[in-house]
Amino acid sequence: MTIRVLLADDQALLRSAFRVLVDSEPGMEVVGEASDGAEAVRMAKDERADVVLMDIRMPGTDGLAATRLISADPALAHVRVVILTTFEVDDYVVQSLRAGASGFLGKGSEPDELLSAIRVAAGGEALLSPTATKGLIARFLAQRDPAETDHDPARFERLDSLTVREREVLVQVAGGHSNDAIAERLEVSPLTVKTHVNRAMAKLGARDRAQLVVIAYESGLVRPRAE
Repeated sequence: MTIRVLLADDQALLRSAFRVLVDSEPGMEVVGEASDGAEAVRMAKDERADVVLMDIRMPGTDGLAATRLISADPALAHVRVVILTTFEVDDYVVQSLRAGASGFLGKGSEPDELLSAIRVAAGGEALLSPTATKGLIARFLAQRDPAETDHDPARFERLDSLTVREREVLVQVAGGHSNDAIAERLEVSPLTVKTHVNRAMAKLGARDRAQLVVIAYESGLVRPRAE
């Protein structure tokens, strides 16, 4: 099955470079290019994109707002957003993860990393660079005033619906561990871990593992540690 990729960046030169790279990879194709967030949202639906490579800073509707719109649209529930950022640590990245992005990647990443990120996002089974994302969220939340955190009480109350094992798995996911690593730590099969992850996502209303990491930290289930 071919992965359908949408490029959203206001720099035509970058879009062209990404198009050449993606189109040259077997099993992938660029189905459209958007120069702003509003166009990205429209094209994600019209072109039936699987993955959107989304720049954060664009004129008009930016990447953050576009990510929120895509995540909130039931018709685009299958679409995965990968945020492309110039900065390794960027507050906007965390906001994008909260808004529904599946992960982030630096614009200076190697071509193989970008292609791998697309495959991982399309597969929906793993968070992009989980350890880095976990560290980013931890640092960001550790610096915030708790009063400023935008809580969803209903979501956090749903933590009570998790089984003991699901909570254990959620903590491990927030630690940036893969299913195989979690299985080894908890002495269960990777398939069992995957089942617990999927059930936790369903109960907490999370689109993917990236959302589970955010929920784990913001709910207080996992405490951020400032480095």
